[in-house]
Amino acid sequence: MSRLKTLVRNQNGIQPLRGGHSLCQGCGVPMVVRTVLSTIKQPTVVVNATGCLEVATTRFPTTAWNVPWLHVAFENAAAVASGVESAQRALRRRHALPAGEDVAVVVFAGDGGTYDIGLQALSGALERGHRFLFVCYDNEAYMNTGVQRSGATPFAASTTTSPAGRESWGKAQQRKDMTAIAVAHHIPYVAQAAATHWHDLSVKVERAVAANGPAFLNVLTDCPVGWGHEPRLFAQVIGGAVDCLFWPLYEVVEGRYQLTYAPPSVLQVADWLALQGRFAHLLEPENEPVVARIQEQIEGDWLALLDRCGDRLAPSLTRPSNSLPRAAPA
Repeated sequence: MSRLKTLVRNQNGIQPLRGGHSLCQGCGVPMVVRTVLSTIKQPTVVVNATGCLEVATTRFPTTAWNVPWLHVAFENAAAVASGVESAQRALRRRHALPAGEDVAVVVFAGDGGTYDIGLQALSGALERGHRFLFVCYDNEAYMNTGVQRSGATPFAASTTTSPAGRESWGKAQQRKDMTAIAVAHHIPYVAQAAATHWHDLSVKVERAVAANGPAFLNVLTDCPVGWGHEPRLFAQVIGGAVDCLFWPLYEVVEGRYQLTYAPPSVLQVADWLALQGRFAHLLEPENEPVVARIQEQIEGDWLALLDRCGDRLAPSLTRPSNSLPRAAPA
């Protein structure tokens, strides 16, 4: 059976996140949520940190959720998931839940609730070994509250708290490598995915839920308002992040890295930046050295990832060339 048919079958005729929510046109978050929850076969409890997803799907007195759902604060989503998972184990020991039916515990949090405000609770839950899946929908800023920079915001991006202008080219710091931070906790499964690559994401969700312990998925999605692109360009912008190697797709299983996607040709990072208003200032001639610095950083990170993966590639892949062949400039 094709994976798409499997997702439809798992829904049992009911979308886990139905229409009628108020997430923006061109926002990739609904696709992430539906792909994740439609991949999971067993009953699921969702823990949702404050953020775009929570605000836009639960405007009182309505809800877009068709699964058990808890809204919690920015900072404690992983702690609440730990409690739900621990309660499930306790009830099963008392024979208050069926012994053979696990309930999946899934957290959805944005980069603010993952990289920054929620990092302490997440680190603790990963270290303790609670069995749950934490999904970060990473749109690279505090979009819900006005496009403020976060720990996930890329270097040189313009936000309302790191504006580009005569005295600045945007955010001065590099973004955190949250995926590497999760790997450093020595948990069974960690992966990077993208909203546009739904098949790759679904496969990773399946493996994450089957892991014997905590699992972490860092999923890139966009914000047309904060990134400054037309909603219709959603797939082109997120796909461009993958194809220019800014956001490589890979997984780490029990500490072993494996690349799951290699672009057939590598997009120039300048062509990807040009699609987004948050980087418009970098297209000025005087900022060419900044773009070259970003390109160099991305290439270095990609080559380091290839070294970690070694010969461990997804079955459909051949090892990418270290020469980084370029696509013709757009």
